[in-house]
Amino acid sequence: MRNKLQTFTDFADALLPHETEYLLSNQQFEDKVKLRILERVHENSQRTGEKLPYDVSIDKRKYSHLKNWINDRLKAIDVDARFEWMIQTEQQIMTDSIEPAAEKRLLKSISRYKRPCFFFTKYYELAENYRHFLLIRMRYEDHKIVDAFLRKFRESYLRSKDVNDKIHTATADIVEHYSGNQKESLQWEEWLSDVFYDESLDGLNRYYALVRLTFLFLNYRRYDNLLDKFDYLDTRFKEGKYYSKRILLNYYHNRMLVHTKFKEYDKATHFGYLSIRTRVKDALLYVNNLSAILLRQNRPAEALEVLKSASQDMKETKNFHNKIGYVAFYVKCLNQLKKYKNAENYSDVFLRAYRNEIFAYRWHLFFSSYLESVLLQEKYARLCKVARKYKLLERDSKYRDKAVYLPVIPWYIQVARYKLEQINTQELSHFMQESLREIEKDTDKLSLIQNMVNLVKPLAPNVFRKLEIDHLFFGTTSRQEKEIKRIEEHAPQS
Repeated sequence: MRNKLQTFTDFADALLPHETEYLLSNQQFEDKVKLRILERVHENSQRTGEKLPYDVSIDKRKYSHLKNWINDRLKAIDVDARFEWMIQTEQQIMTDSIEPAAEKRLLKSISRYKRPCFFFTKYYELAENYRHFLLIRMRYEDHKIVDAFLRKFRESYLRSKDVNDKIHTATADIVEHYSGNQKESLQWEEWLSDVFYDESLDGLNRYYALVRLTFLFLNYRRYDNLLDKFDYLDTRFKEGKYYSKRILLNYYHNRMLVHTKFKEYDKATHFGYLSIRTRVKDALLYVNNLSAILLRQNRPAEALEVLKSASQDMKETKNFHNKIGYVAFYVKCLNQLKKYKNAENYSDVFLRAYRNEIFAYRWHLFFSSYLESVLLQEKYARLCKVARKYKLLERDSKYRDKAVYLPVIPWYIQVARYKLEQINTQELSHFMQESLREIEKDTDKLSLIQNMVNLVKPLAPNVFRKLEIDHLFFGTTSRQEKEIKRIEEHAPQS
């Protein structure tokens, strides 16, 4: 049966914790009932599971009034809403169709302007176009106001443009480094940090700097350097600064990534669910990364439901990095749920449709999931055939320099060859030992390595009995067999 307050409940369920905290800190309600409702809204906004119900005995008009009040308050501080206003106003100026009320609002805004806003460069360019509009019409008094603003903030505008251009240069280095090239990007850390903390700069450049810093620190695995910056931004959001729902969702997604690197999976999952509470253009990226974290926690059914919620986004996106990631994680979910045949069929269909795109973007992630589904069906000849057809070992050897690299594909291929008696126990054991030796110093990958071991160990138990790998997980080879067995039994499956 439909909830009597379903419309309000749906509206409230889309609100985010920073939104409701700002609203609570700025409310001046004399009506204690409305305040009680708002407090319940805030409490529910922090929940990613079951929500508390709203009191149906309260007059529905109070819910309606509160909904309108929330919308008005959030719109007043929404930087994206202000940007839309700028675009619309500029269009009206450029087409000579601006109304007196719109001009009054613009002139009032310009005359009261004190410091760079979030989209400052756009605002400045709007004022430049308005100055042209005024002068040709000989509106000298209004022109004087706008001209004074432009002169006062000219240096700030040029500086913002220069900073934006330099951020683009930094981004190119950071992305190139992520892509596995030898390009370094750590030299940008200090400058980007200075930009982020510089309150004289516009909000857009400052947020751009934080996003690039997040990317950079994840590349270099220097996660501690991010926490202070996120805490700083967290406080600004609660004050209603730099706010838009889009920016908040991106912030939650980035926090999810950082908490994942600290292996704080409960926190990561919490922020991950917040990041997909409302659909935005980057929703598929957020869904993919949340599903990956759920898979690490051995929660494949939950991860699959998260992915299914974004199936339409996957079909419509032109971003193949995200599209291929979605398919790879979907296949991993099916594998963990032991639906290996379904996983293989899904991979085959996608591979036939998007072969070129897979190899252009995320072939390693795709084939890691695909080959896993084939291996777990014990189709060893089929696995080797796929590997030869697409030259996966040759591709893998060129991929090893990437920070995210794991020898998943060579492991699957060599285990398949072992099962086909193309190599013997000693050869496979030597291969595995050498492979582990190359990555054992990377502590961030230990849980993933253990997942790999758990997956292939049942297929070659004799080999793994001879491997000296206990120190990878325990720091020493002297731990008792009882402890080893206990941890192996409770380790998440890949």
